[in-house]
Order: sequence, then C-alpha cells, then structure tokens
Amino acid sequence: MASIDRADPAIMGHLLAQHRELHDLLVDARAGLASQACAAARERLVTLRDHLSQHFEQEERGGFLEESLTRMPRLAADVRKVLADHPRLLAELDGLINCLSAEDIGRDAWRQAGHDFEAFASHLLAHERSENAVVQEGYNEDLGFVD
Repeated sequence: MASIDRADPAIMGHLLAQHRELHDLLVDARAGLASQACAAARERLVTLRDHLSQHFEQEERGGFLEESLTRMPRLAADVRKVLADHPRLLAELDGLINCLSAEDIGRDAWRQAGHDFEAFASHLLAHERSENAVVQEGYNEDLGFVD
C-alpha cells in the first residue's frame, strides 16, 4: 500500500519530463538566436512561447501545484507566487519576439536580444526551481532540484 506522504512516481516523472522539454526548447531558442537569422530565431521563440503558455495554463487549471496545496495548505502563498510569475514571463518572452519581428535588426539589436533572452532564461529557470520546491514540499519528496 502506498504512503500518502509519497508522490506518485508517474506524477513526478511527468513533472520532470515537462521541465526537461522546457529546457530543450530554451537550448533550441538560444541556438536560434546564436544563428542571427531573424526568422529562425523568432520561430524558435514562438515555439517556446506556445509551449510555455500551454504549460502555464495546465498549472493554472490544477495539477501538481494544486495537489501540493491540497496536501499542505500552508503552501498557499508559495503557490500564488509561482502562479503570479506566469504573466510576467510570457510578457518578457513576447517582448523579445516582437523585437525580432523585423527582417534585419542590426548588431546592437542582436546583442540586446541575446542579453534579453539570457535574462528571460534565468527568470524562467528560477521560476521552475520555485515550482519544483513547492511540489517537493507538497509531496514531501526530494526531487534533487533545490540543493
């Protein structure tokens, strides 16, 4: 019989797979920016944005965060904080996509786009670490992410 304090391995595996997929899309977007081809870079960022939007919608409809909150109601403030990041992260990515709307943006704009992308990636990874911490605490399960 499974303990109520232990997370379902299928749930944890699904969460880890989602985060690996996001990481892969970040790497792909970074490569698109490094190519300095506007259309390719923008396309990869749009793909990342679409995936991220779906990921956030899924979190907001329930799932791991809600389950963590159900198990440990004291996590309410942490869950609200994680969910509050979503609009800011999407807006940050939208700004970068809009910056790359022109066919040719010049060297300084590419440099700025690269800087903006790295800032976004840092913010997204911090968000994912916060989400992982809430889920770990909610399930009383060490996933090895926060250390």
